[in-house]
Amino acid sequence: MVEPSSRIEEIKIPLTEPVHGLVSVPGVLGVPRWWPTGSRVCVVLAHGANSDYTDPLIEYLQRELTERRYLTLRFNFPFAEAKKTRPDPLPVLRRTFRAALGAIARDPTAAPANLVLCGMGLGAQAAADIAGARARIDALILLGFPLHPQGKPEKVQPETLFRIVSPMLFLQGTRDRRCDLDVLRRTLTRVGAPSALHVIQQADHRFAVPKKSDRTPENIREEILGTIDSWIQKVL
Repeated sequence: MVEPSSRIEEIKIPLTEPVHGLVSVPGVLGVPRWWPTGSRVCVVLAHGANSDYTDPLIEYLQRELTERRYLTLRFNFPFAEAKKTRPDPLPVLRRTFRAALGAIARDPTAAPANLVLCGMGLGAQAAADIAGARARIDALILLGFPLHPQGKPEKVQPETLFRIVSPMLFLQGTRDRRCDLDVLRRTLTRVGAPSALHVIQQADHRFAVPKKSDRTPENIREEILGTIDSWIQKVL
C-alpha cells in the first residue's frame, strides 16, 4: 500500500465585509498524510506588518509542520493582499483572523480537535487579541511579539496578554528592539496563563541575523521549528 503524501491547497477566505475593495483573501491549506486521523492538531499562521503570507519563515513553518502531521493554514491580511503599506487596524485583523478560523471548520468531519494560533510580529499581536477574547484556542505561539514601540521599553503594552488563558510560547530574538527581554520576563511573571519563552540568539524582530554572525538563516528556522513542534507536543 502506498502511503498518501501531504498536500497543499489554495483556498479563498470570504470576508464578513469588504476591505480595500476585497471580498475575500487568499489562504494556503496544508493537509498532512492520513488527515483527519491521529491527533488532529491545526496550526494557523499569520504574517507580520512588513510581509505577506509568502514570508519565507511562514512558508517554511507551514511546509515542515504539515510534514509533521499538523493541519496548517496561512493567509493574507487585507492590507497585504491590497498591497497597502499601512497595516489594517486591529478590528480588521481580528475579523480576518476569525474568517480564517471559520475556513478550517467548514467540514465537521475533518475539523481539528486542537487549534493553535501562530503569529509573527503584527500577526502575533492579532493572534493574542483573538485568544484574549476567549475564543476556543488551545495554544498560542507568538513570534517576535511587539511588546512595546520600537526602542521604547518604558512604554510597554502588555494588557492583551493578561486576558489570555491558553498556554503561550514566545520566541524572541536578542536583537528585537520591539520586545526587551527583561521587560518581557517581568511581564510574564504577572500573566495568569502558562507561558514559556525561547530566546533566539543574535536574531532581530524578523529573526534575521547579522552577516558576520556565526549563525545562518537555516539554523534559525530549524531552531524555531524544533521549538514549536516540541512545545506543542508538550502542552497538547
